[in-house]
Amino acid sequence: MDGFKIFHDRSDAGMRLAKQLNRYHGDPNTIVLALPRGGVPVAYEVAKTLHLPLDIFVVRKLGVPFHKELAMGAIASGDVIFLNDDLIAGLNITSTEINRVLTEEKIELQRREIKYRQGHPSPDIAKKNVILIDDGIATGASIRSAVHALKKSSPNKIIIATPVAPESIISDLLLLADEVECIYPAPIFYGVGLFYEDFSQTNDEEVIALLSDIRNKNNG
Repeated sequence: MDGFKIFHDRSDAGMRLAKQLNRYHGDPNTIVLALPRGGVPVAYEVAKTLHLPLDIFVVRKLGVPFHKELAMGAIASGDVIFLNDDLIAGLNITSTEINRVLTEEKIELQRREIKYRQGHPSPDIAKKNVILIDDGIATGASIRSAVHALKKSSPNKIIIATPVAPESIISDLLLLADEVECIYPAPIFYGVGLFYEDFSQTNDEEVIALLSDIRNKNNG
């Protein structure tokens, strides 16, 4: 191992993550959802190994109008909206401001949905076990928003699965999701990419190809 390097690439991480999720092998009530783009190659290996369906779950943060980095909520696949009502009330954010941000982010989310889904509908996750995968978790903001949004669709349970995350946030994630699978809860954490030998960017074409391959395998 070279320094922090734990995984060769996302595919390697996905194959190793699949071993920790083997209890869901072939479960007809379980679906794998990936946060694009980096989560898709990891989730692909999990779905392929465990013979599970794979789809994407696009999340767009709703930034506070005067502080874009601060999230007042999120919009996600299936036109699911999560709003942090306490934060919105505390900062006196108006419905007009919320709707403006919502409109902007819906456009970008729909663009990604159309591009990645290639005409396939969003999956029905009601009463299903959802394995939610990203290639790593840093602050947890994206995964938290995704879980909050997923809960609106009434899944049976949500399993957060990731190759690496700061050890310090695992307990917080366990309060949010039903289960958390993390190969390497890192005691020292400076960024997800440091744990990969190859952390090159995943492009749109790769996302589309991997999703298509799993669909063909499941329908074959």
